[in-house]
Amino acid sequence: MTGEVKRALRALRIETPSWAFGNSGTRFKVFPQEGVPRTPFEKVEDAAAVHRFTGVAPSVALHIPWDAVPDYSQLVEHARSLGVQLGTINSNVFQDNDYKLGSVTNPDPGVRRKAIGHLLECVDIMDQTGSRDLKLWFSDGTNYPGQDNIRARQDRLAEALAQTYARLGEHQRMLLEYKLFEPAFYMTDVPDWGTAYVHCATLGERARVVIDTGHHAPGTNIEFIVAFLLRAQKLGAFDFNSRFYADDDLMVGSADPFQLFRIMHEIVLADALDPAAGIVFMLDQCHNIEPKIPAVIRSVMNVQEATAKALLVDRAALQAAQDEGDVLGANAVLMDAYNTDVRPLLRELREEMGLDPNPVEAYKRSGYFEKIREQRVGGQAAGWGA
Repeated sequence: MTGEVKRALRALRIETPSWAFGNSGTRFKVFPQEGVPRTPFEKVEDAAAVHRFTGVAPSVALHIPWDAVPDYSQLVEHARSLGVQLGTINSNVFQDNDYKLGSVTNPDPGVRRKAIGHLLECVDIMDQTGSRDLKLWFSDGTNYPGQDNIRARQDRLAEALAQTYARLGEHQRMLLEYKLFEPAFYMTDVPDWGTAYVHCATLGERARVVIDTGHHAPGTNIEFIVAFLLRAQKLGAFDFNSRFYADDDLMVGSADPFQLFRIMHEIVLADALDPAAGIVFMLDQCHNIEPKIPAVIRSVMNVQEATAKALLVDRAALQAAQDEGDVLGANAVLMDAYNTDVRPLLRELREEMGLDPNPVEAYKRSGYFEKIREQRVGGQAAGWGA
């Protein structure tokens, strides 16, 4: 069984987000760090460093316009020269002043046209970068009852999604993210997986749902959502992070590693771990006080550990216990796998892949941080909102 687990872990791919490497913070304060990227090219370099030490993070997601460049072919080639590629293109229709009352659902037709224009621009960028996926998240919503017509906003949303979907190439997909609240506190236009699912089902096969693990109400059974969307063939991607209260964007698995295990268990049960299944396992995190690159490496390792434990579940024994109605027995099968220390197995796998068994320590010894701290002085550090 160990050989099968290792083969599956070798196939696992985790996409890192460009914005995780830049300065970020809360709405109260951004704490700058030394050596953070000043350009999209330097963000790609840091993503490549993560891949170099983990071996399973070969793509980096971009956020437009934060990562806009005059010539995307140069960024593509830069990534390729470092052993990585450009991945998901993330749109941004939440920062301009025009979007105070919404973007694609704004009551002003001019604002809606502007927002849709940006979404179409992102598809143009996908054509240039070779990216398969366009990820959409809308901060649109209202703060007060009566502020706007809820049904009309859904109509506007549907129209914008349809226009963008029609622009996609044959091999491109639209990934729709949802969020319970923030910054809209009375009503969010895409508040939950059901809303996202209905819009994606209406659009067609190449529209799928993104699950951000920080975007749910307390107590939400996220693995149920995973299982449902897998069954409906509508799960397109994860934004992996961790939360204590809301959308905290902490390192995945740091607050509730058991939840991450349960999520990956559903993925393994559906044989959806391999990249051919079309599920993008992407990190979406802001490292505000911890060092950026080691935090991303640690997050990748956390996903690997949860996945390894999920792969160790005795599926035959679990099915037998479930068929017999053996409640305690079925739970024990899961807990036996979860309580297994998989770190020796992962260290062994990394050595077989020609990697250092401890990626974080290998990064610290590499001198990479000392190099970027010395080189990246002057200029505006590229972080959240840059």
